[in-house]
Amino acid sequence: MATSTLRYYEEKGLIHSVGRRAQRRIFGSRILDQLAIIALGRAAGFSLDEIGAMLHANGKVQINRRKLTAKAEEIDRSIKQLKAVRDGLRHAANCPEKSHLDCPTFRRLMDAAGSGQLKPLIPAVIKSR
Repeated sequence: MATSTLRYYEEKGLIHSVGRRAQRRIFGSRILDQLAIIALGRAAGFSLDEIGAMLHANGKVQINRRKLTAKAEEIDRSIKQLKAVRDGLRHAANCPEKSHLDCPTFRRLMDAAGSGQLKPLIPAVIKSR
């Protein structure tokens, strides 16, 4: 892991060094578990602030099960949306209509996007950073 990442996590209060030896920070034995929890939380889409609420200065981890359930439901909604977009793109790629605008399936996908039912995917990745 990059030292800049460790410094950033330490600045955010997610991890704590126990001292220094020359220019190197020294971390306690639980640091690998804490870093794994941070990585898992990031992979699940939790913000660093949300992850920070799960980690305590004494090294204990307290994970809110309701938040886990809510995040799992959010991921289920994202999967459903991604599948719909994937299926729509595949249909559009193979659609027999001369113009995609004449295709009822493509029009439904456009209507869903226009009404806000399909959220942009890229900003979600940027936001979680």
